[in-house]
Amino acid sequence: MRQNILTGMFLLFAAILLAQHQDLQEKPKLWQSDSKLVIDTNSLLAAFKAGTVNGHFRYFLSSTDNTGTLTDYYANAVGGGLRYESAAFHGFSMGVSGFYIFDAGSSDLAKKDAASGQANRYEIGLFDVTDPENLNEINRVEEFFIKYRKAATRITFGRQLINTPFINLQDGRMRPTAVEGVWLETSVGMKHQFQGGWLYGIAPRGTSKWYSTAASIGIFPSGVNESGAKSDYAGNLETSGVALFNYQFKPGKGLTLNVWDVWVENVLNSALFQLDHEANIWSGKIYSGAQFIFQQKISNGGAEESSKSYTSNEKPVYTFGMRVGYKNKVWDHSLNFNRISESGRYLMPREWGRDPFFTFMSRERNEGFGDLTAVVVKSTYTLKQRTSLQLAYGYFSLPDVKNYALNKYGLPSYTQLNIDLRHKFNGILNGFEGQILWVVKWNQGETYDTPKFIIHKVDMNLLNVVLNFRF
Repeated sequence: MRQNILTGMFLLFAAILLAQHQDLQEKPKLWQSDSKLVIDTNSLLAAFKAGTVNGHFRYFLSSTDNTGTLTDYYANAVGGGLRYESAAFHGFSMGVSGFYIFDAGSSDLAKKDAASGQANRYEIGLFDVTDPENLNEINRVEEFFIKYRKAATRITFGRQLINTPFINLQDGRMRPTAVEGVWLETSVGMKHQFQGGWLYGIAPRGTSKWYSTAASIGIFPSGVNESGAKSDYAGNLETSGVALFNYQFKPGKGLTLNVWDVWVENVLNSALFQLDHEANIWSGKIYSGAQFIFQQKISNGGAEESSKSYTSNEKPVYTFGMRVGYKNKVWDHSLNFNRISESGRYLMPREWGRDPFFTFMSRERNEGFGDLTAVVVKSTYTLKQRTSLQLAYGYFSLPDVKNYALNKYGLPSYTQLNIDLRHKFNGILNGFEGQILWVVKWNQGETYDTPKFIIHKVDMNLLNVVLNFRF
C-alpha cells in the first residue's frame, strides 16, 4: 500500500522545490517577500495599511523503508500559513506569522518498533515530536517582532527566524526552527559586516510550542551519556540564554572570512573560523574553503550533577573541514572533508539547527560524535535556473557503537547517497516549488546484530516529496 502511495505522489508531482536547506550564511527565505522594504510612512495607520501579506502552503510526504522486519513508516502532512509585516514608521515596523498543520494520511507514528524499542525518527517531525498521538490541527505563532532599521543597521526584537552555523532554520520538515530574543545586523562599508544577539527562547522544528533555551535542549532523542546510560539532561539544565556573534570580512580578490562564536551560558562555547575563496576560471569559478571549530565546556556543562549535564567533555573538541570545487551556470562539483577530534564529542543541541560542516548531507547529522572522519562528493546540474538535480555520496567513519564516550547516538560507520531533484514552476503554476529527495544509507560498521543500532540509521532508505506554494 505504501508503495502505491509513493508511486502516486511521484507521478502527481513529477518534477518538483527550491532548496529546503539554505546556505548557513544566507538570510531566511521562507516567505516570498519578507525582505522587501517599504518607504517610511508618516503615520501608524499608513504604516499598517502599506504592509505586506505573504502566504505559504506546503505538502510533505515522508516514507522510511527499514531493512528486514524492522518497522517502516510513512506520513502525509499538509499545512499553510500567513505572514504580515507593516511598513516602516520612523524606522520601526512589526511583523507576525503563523502556520497550521494537518495529517493527510499517515501510519501509526506513536508505535515503537517491536524488535528495537525505538520510536519513529523522521516522519513525526512533520507534526509535533512531543505529542506523537496528535497529528491534526497543530499550529504555532512563529514570528512576532518589532524591527528598527536605519541605514545599514537593523535590530529585531521578539520571535523571529535566523540562519547561522549553530542556530538555523533546518527547514527539512513542515516548519523551521524559530528563536526569540534580540538580533542586530550592521555593516561598515562593503568589507565589514557584523551580526549577533541574545536569545532566550526557541521553537524547534517539529514542535508546536515555544521553550526557554534550557527547556528546548532534550526535546529530540538525547542518546546516551559517556557511560552508556540514557542521557538525563532533558529538563535538568540551567542556562539563562545564548549569545551569538559574527564578523564577516571581505578583503577582496574573492576572499571571505567568517568568525562565529556561540556562548551557551553555563553549558558550552563554540567558535568557528571559516575562510572561503572564489576565482574565475574556464567560464566558471573554482572555489575552496577551510573551516575550524573550537568547542569547550563552560562551568558544569549545564547541571551541578554530572549525570544530568549536557556535556562532560573535560578537554576541548576540535573540528577541521576543507572543500574544493568548480561551478558554472550549469554544473557545480565539489569534494568535501571533515574531521572531529577524538578528545571528546562535538555537541550542539539538535533542536537548534543542523551541522555547519562542509560534509553535511540532508537527513543525517554528525553532531554527538568524536573521532569522526567524513568525505563527501557533491555534483549539481542546473537547467535554466529552474530545475536542478544534485547527487551526493559520502563515507562517514565513526567510533564503534559501543564506544559511548565518542558515539552518543549509537550510529555505526556508514555510506550515504542523496538524489535531490528540485523544480521551480512558472506560467500558470508560478509560485509552486517542488522537491523529490531520495536518501539511501548502507552500514559500514559493526552493529552486533542489535536492531537499535540499525533502525533509522543504516541499511535503510528515505523518500521525501515536497510541494510548496508561496505568494
